[in-house]
Amino acid sequence: MSRAALLVLADGRFPAGGHAHSGGAEAAVRAARIRDVQDLAAFCRGRLHTTGLTAAALAAAAAAGLDPLELDEAADARTPSAALRATARRLGRQLMRAARATWPGQELDALAAARPRGAHQPVVLGLTARSAGLAPEDAAHCAAYETVSGPATAAVRLLSLDPFDATAVLARLAPELDQVAERAALAAREGIDALPAASAPLLDIMAETHAAWPVRLFAS
Repeated sequence: MSRAALLVLADGRFPAGGHAHSGGAEAAVRAARIRDVQDLAAFCRGRLHTTGLTAAALAAAAAAGLDPLELDEAADARTPSAALRATARRLGRQLMRAARATWPGQELDALAAARPRGAHQPVVLGLTARSAGLAPEDAAHCAAYETVSGPATAAVRLLSLDPFDATAVLARLAPELDQVAERAALAAREGIDALPAASAPLLDIMAETHAAWPVRLFAS
């Protein structure tokens, strides 16, 4: 297992397309639900323990070798918003391109062939981690971190927050990130039916609203 591979996969500069997405932060800023660093911390914490937990478990399950096509269907069932399902598949397609160039493997090739328009991003992330020789726990950590790092980075641009303050939000969430990743990895060991289905209805509603905006800074 290579910790260096985990650093590469979790690096925000890895060309997986995440920089173009705010994780719901843009809509939350427009609705005045994120106005300052305290609001950002609350938003990230809520996202981590809902959609973040679900994504981390899907990623861990894919890294553990569960059927990625069944996991992709499970991800669909856990994503009520059509806008978020489309976003997850776009991100999955972009990540797949980067993954196959970086850690090529037959399992990635098979999923790409079966889902040419993109599988859900957490499923691709988990399979990428597997191809890179990482453990399910690593995949869960990576997915959980992405859940909060995206909104934190976006909020710096959207609100001109001090980037040091935004990074401090992520650092203070580290113990909870560990807890969510551990819980997700444990669930993955029990099979697909045991995977969490935590949701955040307000994120779903805001995603649908955001998708209809004629002008926006972020794709989601």
